[in-house]
Amino acid sequence: MEGIEASRREFAPSDWAMPLEDVRVCDPGELPSGFASGRRFTVPLVDMPVYLGYLYDRLTAAGGRLRIQHVRSLSEVYGQADVVINCCGARAGELAGDRELYPVRGQLVVARNPGLTEFFAEDTDGGTDLLYILPHGDKVVLGGTAEVGNWNLEPDPGTARAIVARCAAVMPSLAAAQVLEHRVGLRPTRYSVRFDEQRQPNGGLLIHSYGHGGSGVSLSWGCARDVLARLEASVR
Repeated sequence: MEGIEASRREFAPSDWAMPLEDVRVCDPGELPSGFASGRRFTVPLVDMPVYLGYLYDRLTAAGGRLRIQHVRSLSEVYGQADVVINCCGARAGELAGDRELYPVRGQLVVARNPGLTEFFAEDTDGGTDLLYILPHGDKVVLGGTAEVGNWNLEPDPGTARAIVARCAAVMPSLAAAQVLEHRVGLRPTRYSVRFDEQRQPNGGLLIHSYGHGGSGVSLSWGCARDVLARLEASVR
């Protein structure tokens, strides 16, 4: 999808945007009121429920099974498989005794799309209150927040109203859009991704792969390939 990343001050474009073929500086007339600079480009836009369903279908087609259960210690799963991969998101650090992992809470609003066909994102330079508008067909995802250390998974009504207000200030048609859903998630954040291996007490392999923060989709395939490479090396 094509869209704009903008700032209320002059800013350098994100490093990841520079290699894109169609990235260009926005003309002043393309920017909403109050914004000083921006870049327009085209990127993949992921509808997460659809994407997760796709991944689940790939898993089952390959013979995998999904079982959801509480795990309070890695010792509970040792012995159930020759290889255990600790990729449990925000709680992975608890299982590994790693205190360097912490949550960054994100809340967003899903509304009925009033006809938007481009995304918009504000470069907030590490702020708590984010602003992004991501159309997904007949829905539009409005965000958001980045609350360091907040474990609360319940949507906050005041936060939701503030998100809609921020987005409607950029796209006025969103002010009256029907709210369909509230979502809350925890970004599993660390100073760097933890990717290493240990031995289970029974001699099996334990691989840690967590701490991807808000870049889970961007890093997922590369980390998965690294996990696969470790597995292949272990059986040679």
